[in-house]
Formats: sequence, C-alpha cells, structure tokens
Amino acid sequence: MKALIIGGTGTISLAITRQLAEQGHELYLLNRSHRNEMLPANIHLLKADINEETAVQDLLKGQFFDVVADFIAFEPAQVERDYRLFHGRTKQFMFISSASAYQKPLSDYRITESTPLSNPYWAYSRNKIACEEYLLQKYRDEGFPITIVRPSHTYDERSVPLGVHGKNGSWQLVKRMLEGKPVIIHGDGTSLWTLTHNTDFAKGFIGLMGNIHAIGESVHITSDETVTWNQIYAVIADALGVKLNAVHVSSEFLAACSADDLLGGLIGDKANSVVFDNAKLKRLVPQFVATVRVDQGIKQTIEFILEHPEYQKEDREFDVWCDKVIEALEGAAKFITAENGGRVKGLVIY
Repeated sequence: MKALIIGGTGTISLAITRQLAEQGHELYLLNRSHRNEMLPANIHLLKADINEETAVQDLLKGQFFDVVADFIAFEPAQVERDYRLFHGRTKQFMFISSASAYQKPLSDYRITESTPLSNPYWAYSRNKIACEEYLLQKYRDEGFPITIVRPSHTYDERSVPLGVHGKNGSWQLVKRMLEGKPVIIHGDGTSLWTLTHNTDFAKGFIGLMGNIHAIGESVHITSDETVTWNQIYAVIADALGVKLNAVHVSSEFLAACSADDLLGGLIGDKANSVVFDNAKLKRLVPQFVATVRVDQGIKQTIEFILEHPEYQKEDREFDVWCDKVIEALEGAAKFITAENGGRVKGLVIY
C-alpha cells in the first residue's frame, strides 16, 4: 500500500507511522520536518507546509496514493484545500475528525456513529463537524472517496491523560502529585470516560486504510474500557508511588475561572459521561481489539516522562491557578461554616 500522511509525528499519527513502516508499506510523510527525529528510517519524507498549496501541488506532481490521511486539518478551508490537492490523486482520503463532535449534552451516554453531531460549547468541535459536512457532500456529489475517523481521548508515552491541565501539558500536575500538593478533579470524579492508547488506535486506523467498505463511512476508534476520572487519577498517583490528594471542583466553576478554553474542553467534552460502541469498527476491521489497559498505559507513560526531562515542562501559571481555585473553595467553606467551629464534612479547615 502506498500511503501519504500529512503530519505523522503527533500523538495519534506517530503510532500509525511506526506501525505502517514496520509492516513494510510504502509510506510518505508530508510535514515541516520539526520532529522527524522520532521517525523510522524506511519512509519517504516530503518537507513542506501543507498550507502552501502551490508548493505542495508541485511537490506531489506525478504522484498517486492508495490512501491519503490528513491529521492536521481543523477548519473547512483546510479540507477544501485537501480536496483540491488530492481529488483524482488517491483511492481513499481519510479525515481525522473528533468524538467531541458528538451531541453535547448527550441524550444517551452510549455513543454510536449515528449519535447526532452537535457541540454548542466548543468551536473546535463545530469546525470538525463543518469539515465532515463538506467532505460528505463531495462524496455524495462527486464520489470523492472519503473515510471519516473520530478519535476520542487518545494518549501516548509523552503525555499523561488528564481532565484539567495547563498550556504546557501534563507535567505540572504530575509535579504537584510528587510534591504532595492537592490536584483538581473536575466534577465529583464519577463521570465515565474512555482512554485509548495510540498503539491501539493505530491498529484500528490501519485496518480502515485501503478498506473498500470504509469508503463514505464515519467511524470512531476507541478502547472498550470505561473508567471514571477518580480511577484515572488514582492510577496516576499509584504509578508515581504517592497518595492522591484530590479536590473535586464543579466543571462549570472551573470553566468560569479559566482564561483558557475549559468551557469547550470540559462542558463540551470531558465533563460528560461517554461509553463508545465500537461495533461498526469491528465489522469493518474484524481483527481490531484494544489491548492496552488504562493502568498499564498510564504506568508506561509515567515511566517514560520521568526518564525524559525534555517532557517535564514547568507551567507556573497553571500551578498558581490551581492554588487559587483550591484557596477560593477553602475560603468559601471557612466563610459559610464560621459559626460551627470551622469544621466542614470532607474539608477540615482550622
């Protein structure tokens, strides 16, 4: 199979790149070569910025691919560009959408590919929906051979999967745990969530590549394992060998207190209970099974980050923000309970 991946070094795409190379496919990567040191040797690198359409058109002259997959298209204008570049140049064009595009709030926590697409809280998700609609129209009108793939929360060895974190990723929360500081868990921590290791995602994705039954279809790829956020944070603490000091905070309060887009990331995504039905994927890719359990995958990630200082990026702003949120809650509890000795169930303040 001759395949072109646009990107190829991200959380999801790197595992796909590595597995395709290991399987001996003729693989091309088109990117700006910023992180190509992580890539296997037996691939073809096309150095370019996909947004420079004329230059890319010249670079691809005379090329035809069995599959083209774009991992860095987020807005309709970008898939319109992809259509212009790859119409008539591939047997299958794969667009990476997002499971966050599914209806929020959910009418049923069990998600299938027929769950409506609607997310009024997150522009990121609405843009992905618009991209899907454009590509589906091209498929219906002209037969442009699309496959839409919707990942949910997929992680790799470089970042611990969290509900709330700062701009620099997961390290600052890991550091707080190691220092015995309290960490914030959104809501009461009992909502259901699905984490998928990128190596498992890659198996499902590669099974859809060159698959005639996947043309014109939308498919999500996730693990079948469902856990709560309390379990996720407990697993992280256990992997670090520390006691979890959790503070549960309303998702709405966190979104209101954040200068970043926690409204979309929480209310429009992680604050919701989700359980994915992968029956469609398994019909299309009968051999698919996710094998990396949450506790195993997170332990591997913790070990990797602790051994690689380059992924230990400090985030002082996030650290201060966590302290302020927790201090505000403690202050409110003190104020409300001032007349009964300062003792609150679940929060002991003297």
